[in-house]
Amino acid sequence: MASSTVPSPQPNRPPRPNLVFRHLRGPRSPAEFAAAVRRAAREIGERVSCDARYVHRVEAGEIRCPNYAYERVFLHMFPGRTLTDLGFAPRSSVRGRRAREAGDTPPAHTGNPANATSETRVAYEPYDTQNRYDTYDTHDHEESDVLRRAFMTGGGATVAAASLGPLGFASDASAAQRAVRRAGASDAGALEEAVRRIRLLDDRHGADGLYRRAAAPLRAAYALLDAGATRQRTADRLYAGAGELAISVGWLAHDSGRFDDARSHYAEALATARVTGDPGLEAHAFCNTAFLARDAGRPREAVRAAQAAQRVARPLGSPRLMSLLALREAGGWAGLADRTGCEQALVRAQAYFERGPSEADPEWMSFYGEAELEGLEAQCWSTLGDWPRAARHARRAAELQDPHFTRNIALYTAELADDLARGGRPDEAAQAGMRVLDLLAEVQSSRVQTMLAGTSRVLLPHRRASGVSAFLDRHASFPRTV
Repeated sequence: MASSTVPSPQPNRPPRPNLVFRHLRGPRSPAEFAAAVRRAAREIGERVSCDARYVHRVEAGEIRCPNYAYERVFLHMFPGRTLTDLGFAPRSSVRGRRAREAGDTPPAHTGNPANATSETRVAYEPYDTQNRYDTYDTHDHEESDVLRRAFMTGGGATVAAASLGPLGFASDASAAQRAVRRAGASDAGALEEAVRRIRLLDDRHGADGLYRRAAAPLRAAYALLDAGATRQRTADRLYAGAGELAISVGWLAHDSGRFDDARSHYAEALATARVTGDPGLEAHAFCNTAFLARDAGRPREAVRAAQAAQRVARPLGSPRLMSLLALREAGGWAGLADRTGCEQALVRAQAYFERGPSEADPEWMSFYGEAELEGLEAQCWSTLGDWPRAARHARRAAELQDPHFTRNIALYTAELADDLARGGRPDEAAQAGMRVLDLLAEVQSSRVQTMLAGTSRVLLPHRRASGVSAFLDRHASFPRTV
């Protein structure tokens, strides 16, 4: 029987963001701050595997109080401060009786992690080198408690069901009390289905309405990893599925203009790929990282990431994948105003594409066909300021696109409108802009809306041209989601 000194379970309530910790991070990205945490840990002989995901969870208030290993590192990083000075809750309020009996002083570092107590044992995270097939450590780690509450309410269909409507996990008081079991093949299948479902919804409706709802399935995916797997093959599927889901959620953040969040999710996927030695996942993570770097105004990073992706992907035997990665490189060269480098990469992309599809093509590349090839080439020429050439490719992309990919049709048509406007053809630009506004009744994409806003500004001096005034008035009255 539980002692009367143990506090009663707290009512389920949303976490309170740790704004102090966010302030201390300053201008550094979550990934950069996580690297600083790992460096500080090495300085004092600690071993923590902090990543961007951990930093996000601290700032979101999901980790109300860190374990003792992280506490020692944080106090080393910010001398003279206490945990409460860093925005955390008192340990006694989250640990219960045992913490109050032991006091709030962190136990001395044991040196050898194998000899650590339950409170000094490092929390398991994707960068850890421990055996990932071990059963889950059920001790009082606040980091993992959050994930356990977000998942493990029963059968393997939980993840897939969460991705279907809405993309979120029901979290009730009883869920936290259920025992964690090891994941099986049905859980891996459900996770893979969640990834497919999110991609399908994004193809049809765009990212803006999906991103926040997709966070819960991602937390659930890493809860599956924490729980361990019954077989190695299942564990490999879980890691691959979690990495692909991190990329999918990162893309939702990317397409809705949340670049810092996207960078964090892509870095998490890359770490997962390297932990498990999965070159397909690593190439995918680098591919999206290159795309994000281009959009964020870091073209040299885009080139490097795309080239890294090509090195990893070359042995995989997928010409279509190599074609897409060459296009990512071309986008970086265009951003550097290197026309020669861009043209060379475009030639490689076309040559690889012409080899046709193969059984080695990744499942996630279902969007990549001739329309996407044309659309990405249009973006390169647009960046280089060759508006007529960009418009030709954008028009062809919109014409070739499968109607299923509503969001991409809107994107290519918005690209076309902008290229026409900048190329001195305002009447045609207004017509294309009208088609985009029609599509935005079905699609929620900050990327498309931002492009259309830029086109509107270019067209303002041409209000008297045929159709331009009507487009500008309709665009001005269109509801914004950004």
